[in-house]
Amino acid sequence: MAVRVGIDVMGGDHAPEAILRGCIEALPLIGSDDTLVLIGPDPVIQAALQEHGIDDPRVVIEHAEEVIAMDASPMEAVRSKKDSTLVRMSVLGSKKAETRCDAVISAGNTGACVAAGQMNMRRLPGVHRPGIAVTIPAFGGPVTLCDAGANPEPRATHLWQYGMMAEVYTRMIHGIESPRVGVMNIGSEESKGSGLAKETAELLKNTPGMNYIGYIEGRDFFAGAADVVVTDGFLGNTLLKMAEGMAKNLFQAIGAEIRELDPQLAGKFQPVIKRIYAKNDYHEHGGAPLLGVNGVMLIAHGSSEPRTIKNAIVNVIDYVNKGVNEAIVERIEYAEQRLQGEPV
Repeated sequence: MAVRVGIDVMGGDHAPEAILRGCIEALPLIGSDDTLVLIGPDPVIQAALQEHGIDDPRVVIEHAEEVIAMDASPMEAVRSKKDSTLVRMSVLGSKKAETRCDAVISAGNTGACVAAGQMNMRRLPGVHRPGIAVTIPAFGGPVTLCDAGANPEPRATHLWQYGMMAEVYTRMIHGIESPRVGVMNIGSEESKGSGLAKETAELLKNTPGMNYIGYIEGRDFFAGAADVVVTDGFLGNTLLKMAEGMAKNLFQAIGAEIRELDPQLAGKFQPVIKRIYAKNDYHEHGGAPLLGVNGVMLIAHGSSEPRTIKNAIVNVIDYVNKGVNEAIVERIEYAEQRLQGEPV
């Protein structure tokens, strides 16, 4: 299937250079029928393509000059900057666009991505609120965390749907046949936790076909206790950023200790450390899908490098071709039909 991918060229800490280079590096990896729609200032994009000698019919430019700053108020920026690259991207990713994109990517303001996605792309049938699904590497394999920042004050029904959507995503993208789904909590005992956690757990426990395994404590997260971890956007985003910081500092500390112990030994260990770091590097995954929007939006890290964007493009094409959204709609519809008459 030919896939059109729209990329916000001006989104991110290293835009536009890193974003454009990532798009160029992705060209040899995408199909001959796929298209990259570069959304940003035409002169800037044209200059970059000429500099790298790119004259490819698979590259299309969508001119937009306004930029939403990384620290801008999300909803206010989306409403006031309708001609910004980020908002234009979300419109192209919607069903109403005449020449729509099958998927869109931005490394820009996360809150603005979520707001623009909900406002312009709307929601998939049956979905209450979209959630960000981040893949976090763990010793036992990848863990899908949902939500990672889209919905800081959810209802139990929102978290329930996050569990189902992330379950589908994990099965189809990570190849885990029956993902183990858990709810993040302060303890593994059923008596512990907030009313929200308990209500969410009850909904997931009664969901047909759900491999629900109970509560997950913070110390069990990286031990591979679950394949999908459900939580609210506030806690999820805090956990994600703490994990990023801990991984970076841990590898720095290990490298420093080895160099101090024996500089020659450090050279021998460097390839091993690099391989381990690669498995824990968010650049490899490219970005996190905003599950539940009626389209495909991938939100990349604000500090995305060219390889981040390259991987994001490759991964989002795979997402579209596997029909993840269609499977999410079927999953939620099936669960609600089976639970009809019960409070969901």
